[in-house]
Amino acid sequence: MECSKQVSPKCSPDHYANDKCCKECRKQLVRENRATKADYYRDYDKRRFQEDPAVKARHKKYQQTEAGKSSMNKAKKKWQESNSIKRGANIMVGNAVKNGKLHKPDSCSECGSGGRIHGHHDDYAYPLVVRWLCAKCHTQWHNENGEGLNG
Repeated sequence: MECSKQVSPKCSPDHYANDKCCKECRKQLVRENRATKADYYRDYDKRRFQEDPAVKARHKKYQQTEAGKSSMNKAKKKWQESNSIKRGANIMVGNAVKNGKLHKPDSCSECGSGGRIHGHHDDYAYPLVVRWLCAKCHTQWHNENGEGLNG
């Protein structure tokens, strides 16, 4: 079967089932499509990762492997090195909560929901001035206001 598109210099006799375009040309067309619609596919991939149970399960399984643990530790170390002020503020809040100098509530200060509560800094120059938010409200705050000051 001859290729109907012939867009790749590596045009091959191999075809996907029910496709008149060869595999190499199809791959080239897909690459070009993703490149021209980069924003759409970035959002699509992000939504897919957040919403697709199969993708979540695969990611969680990967995180439990040695390669996954190593990758997560590498990313964590990189974040800590590039965000020393934020890291210092997080440590100070954690120590203040442990020592009883700062009270961590059981619910979000915005919506009142329970669960895991994040300590949010509006301004890292004041590390013990913390707003206690659930993950949803914390993400929403950053989407509306950007990063905290002095971070």
